[in-house]
Parts: sequence; structure tokens; C-alpha cells
Amino acid sequence: MPSFRSEIAGVSVVELARRFGTPTFVYDAAAVRRRIADLAAFDTVRYAQKACSNLAVLDLVRRGGALVDAVSAGEIRRALAAGFPPVGDPPPIVYTADVFDAESLELCVDREIHVNCGSPEMIDQLGARAPGRGITLRINPGFGHGESRKTNTGGEQSKHGIWHGQIDECLDRAERLRLSIDGLHIHVGSGVDMEHLSRVCGAMERAAAEAGPTLRYISAGGGLPAVYRPTDSPVDPAAYFTLWDAARKRLEQRFGHPLRLEIEPGRYLTAESGYLIAEIRAVKRQGQNTFYLLDAGFNNLARPILYGSYHPMSIAPADDGAGRGEQEVIVGGPLCESGDIFTQEEGGFVSTRRLPEAKVGEYLVIECVGAYGFVMGSNYNSKPLAAEVLIDAGRPHLVRRRQTFEDLIRGEEIPKP
Repeated sequence: MPSFRSEIAGVSVVELARRFGTPTFVYDAAAVRRRIADLAAFDTVRYAQKACSNLAVLDLVRRGGALVDAVSAGEIRRALAAGFPPVGDPPPIVYTADVFDAESLELCVDREIHVNCGSPEMIDQLGARAPGRGITLRINPGFGHGESRKTNTGGEQSKHGIWHGQIDECLDRAERLRLSIDGLHIHVGSGVDMEHLSRVCGAMERAAAEAGPTLRYISAGGGLPAVYRPTDSPVDPAAYFTLWDAARKRLEQRFGHPLRLEIEPGRYLTAESGYLIAEIRAVKRQGQNTFYLLDAGFNNLARPILYGSYHPMSIAPADDGAGRGEQEVIVGGPLCESGDIFTQEEGGFVSTRRLPEAKVGEYLVIECVGAYGFVMGSNYNSKPLAAEVLIDAGRPHLVRRRQTFEDLIRGEEIPKP
């Protein structure tokens, strides 16, 4: 079937483009709510906001009953601005990192933000400023797994987490500084399958046995896959929970008290909710190849150039699309870079996509961009950041206006002679 898309969440693509301009990110609020509901068996769903941190999305997640993870001072401030309180049980905001910079340490101390420590030095630095706090340890179990080498967050080549052989040392540091180990967290990469998940559960049990009965919760981390390709199999949340719940119950039996079970999805909650609407500005022949060149580039969506990531694509035709043929095309952007190609594989190899014949002025929709889309945007080539729109109950809301040139140069200054 030809890849046409006339609407997003019940709203016309053409009308969205005319009203808000292009390129524009559009999010379907109902899709985010469905994904939160998928994980209701877990005691706590903690959203990894690095996937999509617009305040409206954070507010949507908060109202959906999920808590939030922050990896920077800016993300802590975003969570607070979106209405998450700094303190609670379980902690509404958890700061997860491998280091403190000066601002994040100040915020965690002053606002009593719970910290998930990814290095022994973080234990020392927090303990020196805020003895008596409870903390979580992020453990690197010595192995990882990811859809790309760049999304593998475990093993000797990963900077993330406290090495599993240093748990005893970190327990001693924490005891010296009167910090209690409340929780353990393990996240080995993005796109974890069930085989690797069972290894992660085993690693958690071993780490928890070392950490001891002060534990009040364990975190399954994130990495739940999203469906990008037609051949991708959706994750089974019930099976995911069953594996982790069994590990939790064995630890509860060991310790003699209940343990809260957290999960920390990022892209799983938002990836499939997001669409990037771009205008086709040229249909260009280069030898045997046909290019659709858009007004969106890797300054808007960096995943293809970073990871060779695949995203579904469709055409929003000016008419009903009847009678159009299909063709193999390369889809690229406007940037002065040969790598500004949306249809590429890991390693930068350009590929084609079978799409309907399209004309200049029509719209191409890149799908499944609700995670690591806008948040990885840049001003490369002095391009403004795109607008963001949230559709809720059939109503589109502008939740970030398009950046202006004045925004772009704000803060710059030419020295006076």
C-alpha cells in the first residue's frame, strides 16, 4: 500500500503545516497515555525525560501518574517547572548521572533531590554536603546490550554506572558519610531483548545481595524498544514485568521485607507519539537516484546520522493521492553536509525508501520521532529550532513556538573596538 498520511491524531497534516509552519514536531497525547498504562503492573513508572522534555509532555506524564528521571541540572529544573515536587516517597524526581557538575550538586543538595550515583566520586561529593541522605547506586554489571554501539550502556567500554566489582568499596564510602543505600538501578542499553533481560535480572540479584537489606527498591532501568520497522516485534510488557517481579520476590524473601519495583522508560513512552512534518522543497535527479529534499535536516532529527536509525515515512498529498505510483527515493535535508540524509544506515551508507510520487510543496511526515527528536536538535547552519505541537482530544496546542532569528543570536555580542 502507498505510504500516505492525511492526519495525525485526527487532525489534518496539511492544516497542521499551514497553521504552524514546517518543520514542526507533533505529539499525540493519547499515545503517551497508552504507553504509561502498558506499564501499570510496575510499582513506579519513572519517565527518562531526556527522550522528550517539553514541559507539556512532562506535565502529561505527571498527570498520567508517572514520576521523572533527570540527568542534568536543566532537567531537574524542567521537572520542577512541570509541577513535580522535589521530595516525596517514592522520590518524584531522581537525578541520575555519572558526575555532578557544580550546578547539579547545588540543586540536589538545596532541593533535596534523590540521587542515583553512577560513580564512587558522586557518593563522596554528596556525602560531604548532605550526610544522612538516602541514595541509589547505578550498577554497571560488566556487560551491556544496545541496538547500536552508541546506545550500549554496560561493560568495560561504557562510562556509565559503578563497576560491579566496586560495590563493597561504595558501601564503605556511603557508611563513612552516613548515606544509606535505598535502591539499586541497572540499565545496560537501549533495545534490550528478553534473553539479555534475564541476565540483567540475575546481575541485579547479585548486586542486591551485596548491598544488603537496607534496600527499599530496585529499578529495572529503561531500554524498552519501540516499533520503528514493520518487521519489529513490540515488547511484551507483561513478560518484562514477570521476569523482574520474580527477581524482586526472591530478593524480598532474602531480606524479609517488601521492595518497590521501578521501571524507567524513555523512548517507549514517547517515540511512537511523535511526528515531524516537513515540506518537500525539491524533487531532484542525481544520475539514477531521485532525492526528496526537505526543509528539515539533521539539525531537527539527528538519529539517522548518529545511529543510522530507521524511521517510517509517509507523504501527505495535496489531493487524495489516487493513481500515484511509487518510487525508490533518497530523503535528505537542506544542510550543507553530505550526511544530511534521513534514509541512511549505520556507518553512513545511503539507502533508498519506497515512497509515493510526490511534488514540491507537498509534505513528508517522518514518524516515530517522539524520542530523541527535538531534544537532540541544534542550530547548525544557523537553522532555528522547530516548533512543537501537542494534540490532545483532537485539539492541537502549540507547546513551543518556532525559534526566531532574534532567539538564535540572543546572548551573542560583537566586541566594541
